[in-house]
Amino acid sequence: MRRLVYLPFQPTSDGLVCDGVSVHAIAAQVGTPVYIYSARSIRDAFRSIDEAFASYPHAIHYALKANSTLAIVRLLRSLGSRADANSGGEVRVALRAGFAPTDIGFSGVGKTRDELEFAIAEGVGTINAESAGELDRIAAIARSIGREARVALRVNPDIDARSHPNISTGLKSNKFGVPLEDARQMYRDRSSLDGIRFVGVHIHIGSQITTAEPLRRAAGALVTLAIQLRDDGVALEHVDLGGGLGIAYEGRPMITPAEYATAVLPELRRAGIPVVLEPGRAVVGHSGALIAQVVDTKQYPDGRQFAVLDAGMTELLRPALYGSFHRILPVDARRGDEQALDIVGPICESSDVFARERAMAPLCVDDLVAILDTGAYGAVMASNYNRRMLAPEVLVDGGQWTVIRRRQTLEDVLALER
Repeated sequence: MRRLVYLPFQPTSDGLVCDGVSVHAIAAQVGTPVYIYSARSIRDAFRSIDEAFASYPHAIHYALKANSTLAIVRLLRSLGSRADANSGGEVRVALRAGFAPTDIGFSGVGKTRDELEFAIAEGVGTINAESAGELDRIAAIARSIGREARVALRVNPDIDARSHPNISTGLKSNKFGVPLEDARQMYRDRSSLDGIRFVGVHIHIGSQITTAEPLRRAAGALVTLAIQLRDDGVALEHVDLGGGLGIAYEGRPMITPAEYATAVLPELRRAGIPVVLEPGRAVVGHSGALIAQVVDTKQYPDGRQFAVLDAGMTELLRPALYGSFHRILPVDARRGDEQALDIVGPICESSDVFARERAMAPLCVDDLVAILDTGAYGAVMASNYNRRMLAPEVLVDGGQWTVIRRRQTLEDVLALER
């Protein structure tokens, strides 16, 4: 039986609510643009993955790159999650959120010497190395400070995740990891190298994966390598399947955590080694909405109509970057026949568009809209382009709401300049 996905933002006769809390009331106090998140949605999504893998030894490492706002990371830690960090900054955020160093995995294709020195000195649980050269650098740094770094090698299996090309990471044309066929020899050559200890093997083939087959194939390739390494005398503590589980932005059928587990667990049981999972989007994606206000409307002679928002690609980059789809709802019910609207932002770029010819009831200046499913890769990818200030973030929990990041000010930004 499919486990229903909990959707926190629902229209009511009094307007859109998040877990029963009025979105309009939040926006009236905090202003727009503003991100609103549902704590209940995050808890529900995390537990659905945890329950799906309950029959097999596993650890969930929440991928901070999806949303690294401190309160969100702390919420995940309270649920029993560990952390997957993709930069030295994310390692430090995980530590600030209360994670023990041993509960942090450090990934990333271009780790600097400073980042590696910090991670090794702190004693992070695993460093997922991206190349033979990085293994050697890790070993040298660890020896220089009298430490032993726990490492896994990221392998690239040349498997098509069937997602957007910009978020595919498991093909031989991508920059990530080492070729699968070269990995066994790299482990053999460095298994006795002072300064490192191999504790796992890592794979991550992409993001927003919507079918089980690529994930099953990746698990099969990883487990086969793990068995070979065990035959070579490498005592692995875990295999790391990475993340990539998608969410239903458009409402179409989507692989569930239970279906994901059903696909990969038979492969994992061939080796019997505990598995690490690195979900990000699947945990926080549905939890968030970007609330924006209509600041202008206009119509061209050919009939094309625009609704211009006070949020743009500086707040939500995904549509401009990937052409991604997000549902857009009026916060207060609108009357009138649906018409084709271009929903756009205020940024001086023609790519600053949230939707083309979206069928919606007419919008007027000062109306509020909610751009849904923006809990992942929303605020975390925001910028100050056009000297725009970062939007505040609000967390709704138990019928109450709290500002978890205030709106940035120009003084905040200019404090870095001289």
